[in-house]
Amino acid sequence: MGNGKIGIIGGSGVYNIEGIELINEHAVETPFGETSSPVIEARLAGTEFYFIPRHGKTHHLLPSEVNYRANIFALKSLGVDYIISISAVGSLKEELPPNTLVLVDQFIDWTKGKRERSFFGNGLIGHVSCADPIEKNLQRLLAESCKKCELPHAINGTYICIEGPQFSTRAESQLYKSFGASVIGMTNVPESYLAKEAGIAYATVAMVTDFDAWKDEHCTVDEIMAVMKINNQNAQKLLLDALPRLRENKFDFDKQNSIGVMTPKSSWSAEHNKLLKTLLSE
Repeated sequence: MGNGKIGIIGGSGVYNIEGIELINEHAVETPFGETSSPVIEARLAGTEFYFIPRHGKTHHLLPSEVNYRANIFALKSLGVDYIISISAVGSLKEELPPNTLVLVDQFIDWTKGKRERSFFGNGLIGHVSCADPIEKNLQRLLAESCKKCELPHAINGTYICIEGPQFSTRAESQLYKSFGASVIGMTNVPESYLAKEAGIAYATVAMVTDFDAWKDEHCTVDEIMAVMKINNQNAQKLLLDALPRLRENKFDFDKQNSIGVMTPKSSWSAEHNKLLKTLLSE
């Protein structure tokens, strides 16, 4: 069975979970620059994990400014094999109202090319399948925790990722809805794709805050903040159950990144060898 470590990427609300113990901070050097913040090593419900606040400790990074490669590479270098991603999203479906936790299984990339989205390049060619970007075993485990905690949730669905930071126009929102997408966000691509390239099991908990622009429904700032408060409370309840559940039920999974490397080993540079030593590590 798998014995890798657990990582969480999400909002700074993780710090506020009752009972969390902060163990250490790690300033991890990566070939891709700095992470969003030092990686937090923590313990909750008897389970140790590594945590990166995606937008930085002070929420100072736009979605397009997040160094996704550095974040994923740093977690991989610390031995992380499982990542739980927690993200705020808008809903594109009537049946997914605010405060629903959507455990998506697919992504559509609708970003504009500003983001570095692969570890490959600079003479090293690799093509890793993202047909199934979510690790089903991890998704299933999160669903079990949602059920046990009696949290409103939905299993499966498509997350369309836009560039931001602006929210959609009504016309754009209707277009995304016509694609059949379930939720809309700004951060899980290329994060999820990079996890595949790094051989990490990745699953998203998409927390619905509103109905995006397709529904003619005005929300005040106070109403949105109230929804976000409940979402944060639900995410904390979920993690309190899911972390020990994952600790006790770690699983092996098919890491397809090694078969995606096309450049022959004889042509790898010293930098390529160093990079792949981390990305392809078991």
